[in-house]
Amino acid sequence: MGRLFWKFFLCILLAQLAATIGVIGAFWLRDQASTRAAELDVGPPAWIALDAAGATLKHGGLPALRGMLGELQRPQVFVLDATRHELLGRTVPAELLAEVDRQLAANEAPRGVRRIAGPDGERYLAFVQRLYRGGPPAARLDAPGGPPGPGGPGFNRRIGQIAGIVAATLASLLFAALLAWYFSRPIRALRSAFEAASSGDLAPRFADGARAGDELSDLGRDFDRMSAQLRALMDGQRRLLHDVSHELRSPLARLQAAVGLAHQQPEKIASSLDRIERESMRMDKLVGGLLTLSRLEAPPDFTRREPIDLTELADEIVADARYEAGQDGPRLSVEAPGTIVVQGDPDLLWSALENVVRNAIRHGGAGGVVQVLLQRDGKEARIEVLDRGPGIAPSDMAAIFEPFFRSQAAQAAVDGHGLGLPIAQRVLQAHGGTIHAANREGGGVKVTITLPLQDGGATHGSYQ
Repeated sequence: MGRLFWKFFLCILLAQLAATIGVIGAFWLRDQASTRAAELDVGPPAWIALDAAGATLKHGGLPALRGMLGELQRPQVFVLDATRHELLGRTVPAELLAEVDRQLAANEAPRGVRRIAGPDGERYLAFVQRLYRGGPPAARLDAPGGPPGPGGPGFNRRIGQIAGIVAATLASLLFAALLAWYFSRPIRALRSAFEAASSGDLAPRFADGARAGDELSDLGRDFDRMSAQLRALMDGQRRLLHDVSHELRSPLARLQAAVGLAHQQPEKIASSLDRIERESMRMDKLVGGLLTLSRLEAPPDFTRREPIDLTELADEIVADARYEAGQDGPRLSVEAPGTIVVQGDPDLLWSALENVVRNAIRHGGAGGVVQVLLQRDGKEARIEVLDRGPGIAPSDMAAIFEPFFRSQAAQAAVDGHGLGLPIAQRVLQAHGGTIHAANREGGGVKVTITLPLQDGGATHGSYQ
C-alpha cells in the first residue's frame, strides 16, 4: 500500500476518533447528570410504595419495615426516624432532603412525602426518590422545583452535552476539509496541466515546488516526464518532416531540370533519361529507408524469429560489398572465432549490419581498410566494424544516430541521406542489442554492435 493510502486512512481515523470522543463525552455527561438528578417521585407507583411501607410498619413493626425496604429496589423508598437517620443507613441526596423540607414547610399538603406511625406510636417520614436519565425533563412543569431554566443545573448539563457533540462534529468537519484541500489542490494543478497540454503547451509544471513523499507528487513528475517525451517526439516529427522535405526537394529539382532539358533539347534525351532514372532510384531508396525507419519506431512485432549465424551473415555482407567496390575499393576482411548464433529477424539484422559496413566503406576512403571483427563476450555477441577514414568530429558524435544527420565533410564527400545508422540503431534496440561509435587512435571510426546470444548458442571451430 502506498503513502497516499495511509494519509487517507489517518485523516479518516482522526475524524472518526474525534467524533467518537465527542459522543462518548456526551453520554458520560448524561450519565453523570443521571446520578445527580434526584427528586421526589409523586406518581402512582410512589403512592403505592408509601402505603405499603405504612401498612408494614403498622402491622409488622420496625423489623418488618426494614425487611421490606431491603428487598424493595424499585421504587427506592427512604424512611427517616425522628433524628433524621435513615432506617437502613443509606445516604439520602442533599437535594432530595431539601425538597422534602420544602414540601413540609409549604402550607399546602405535601406531595410525595408521607408521615407513617409504628405500633409504639413513634412517627417516621417516608418518601420515594425519582431518578431521571439526563436530568429532569423540561416538559414537566408540575415537577417539584419547576422546569430547569437557564442557569440551572439541568440546563448547564444539556449545554455541556450539546457542546461535546458540536465540538466533535466541528473536528470531523475540520479533518474532512483538510483532507479535501490536500487532495483537491494537486488535482486542480493536474487538471490545469492537462488542459494546457491539450492546447499544445507541454512545458514542465511540477518540477519546482512539487511536494515529495506521496503518489500525487509522483503523478505530477510522471506527467512532466510524459510531456517531455511528447515534446521530444513532436520536435522530432517536425524535424523529420523538415529533413524529408529537404531531402526530397533536391532529387525533385533535378528531375524537373532533366525533364525540362529533355523538352528543350530532344537530342540529349538519353542523358536526361539517365538522370531521371538515377534520381528516381535515389527517391525510391529514400522512401524505402523512411518506411523502414517508421516501422521500427513502433514497438517491434517481428513475424520472423529464427536462429541467425552472425559469422555467415557478416561474410555474405562483406562479400557483396567487396564485389560492388571492385579493385579500387577498400580492403574488406572478416575475423570470427566460429559460429555465433543469435535470435531475430534475418532481414532486419542484415539491413542493420549492411548499413554499418557500407557506411564504413563510404567514409573509409578508396584504398583503405575495413575490418569486421566478431567475438563472443559472455552472453553477448560483439561485432566491431573498423575503418581508417577521417573520423567523426567530437561535436557530431552524439548526433550521428539521428535521422538525416550528415556532417559537413560527409555532405561534401559522400552521397547518402543519413538514414543508415538510425535504422541500424533501431533494429538493434528492437533485438535487445546496442550500437555506439568512437574514434580510433590514428584515425578512423570503430562501431561496436552487441546482441544477446541465443540460449545455448556457442562458438565452434574457427573461421578466418
